Amino acid sequence: MRILIVTHVVRKNDGQGRVNYEIVLAALAAGHSVTLLAAEAAPELVQHSQVRFVQVPTSRLPTKLLQYQMFAWRCGAWIRAHRNEFDVVHVNGFIAWARADVNAAHFVHHGWYRCGFYPFRLLHSLYHAYQVIYTLLNIACEKWAFRHAEVIVPVSQKVAGEVRALGIGEARVQVIHNGVDTGEFTPGAPERARFNLPQAPFMLLFAGDLRMSRKNLDTVLHALVRTPPDVHLAVAGILHNSPYPALVESLGLTQRVHFTDMVMDMPALMRSVDAFVFPSRYEPMGLVLLEALSAGLPVITVRTAGGAEVIARGSGIVLDDPNDAAALAVAIEHLAREPDYARRLGLAARAVAGTLSWQVMAERYLSVYEQVHARRTSRELPAACATASAEL
Repeated sequence: MRILIVTHVVRKNDGQGRVNYEIVLAALAAGHSVTLLAAEAAPELVQHSQVRFVQVPTSRLPTKLLQYQMFAWRCGAWIRAHRNEFDVVHVNGFIAWARADVNAAHFVHHGWYRCGFYPFRLLHSLYHAYQVIYTLLNIACEKWAFRHAEVIVPVSQKVAGEVRALGIGEARVQVIHNGVDTGEFTPGAPERARFNLPQAPFMLLFAGDLRMSRKNLDTVLHALVRTPPDVHLAVAGILHNSPYPALVESLGLTQRVHFTDMVMDMPALMRSVDAFVFPSRYEPMGLVLLEALSAGLPVITVRTAGGAEVIARGSGIVLDDPNDAAALAVAIEHLAREPDYARRLGLAARAVAGTLSWQVMAERYLSVYEQVHARRTSRELPAACATASAEL
């Protein structure tokens, strides 16, 4: 097949970019040719003989709102000019003003806006007003993009529900969970000294954006106050402009919370802790949650996190309310006080991750491509025969 993938970035160290990166690798291994219409692509892909990289220049317009619209306009114009060169056109959400065969839904702004935890208010400030306008515009654009794609591929059942809420029929929706590198994220010897973590305490890990309330570190900190003093927390994420160091100090947790800032070697950090906590107030399908499962960590998460749906009974703890610090504290203490229970959860988590490898994910995307291509071929063949008959 001749495949076109349209995205902003295709590389390993990016969430959505990693998904597309793995799809490209699988497509090349299967003998397909791939064109990447993107702003940036990994050098090892660009240099491959079966890859064509069409770079879309980054706009210098002010605000991401205008920059993304310019990107979508440029991509749409290119696709319309070259559509007949491809058997499958794969886009990611709203990224181009053009029809597509496959649209991978990694995030649905309508779901985020309606989830109950959306933090912005139109009349609160200029910044809030901009965020609301940005979200509402994305909602309209995503509706258009989903309605102009043959198949929508949500990254979780949670996202699938949000796609259907936009009026998309069930028959056009095929869920494919994101993948994880089960060879890279694996249990192993801890390296706490490398991350300036104390050796003795039971160590939780929280990883995510520390500038937004959506990831819900505040509830984790309030839960930590309710746990014994020998339970500590490592926090991985960019600290610049984060309000959480001040909150840690106000709660009297300075000796128990260890900020690592951005960590490039997340597998080593995960091997150095005892459990992973991820009570995100809204999450389509967090890669970091899958990575924790693969690392064999007992995981505590919540139903508002899309990744929670892959956790079967006995392979993790899934709480109902992301804001319930008391329930979170009980779950944390259960793990800290019962090492055999924590160990069983970790082993089961690792088994779950084994069913969610990047290879499994990529092969499922290729299967969708083949279905789309087969349907397109079956539609075009009668038309071609009719044209040939008319000419005779």
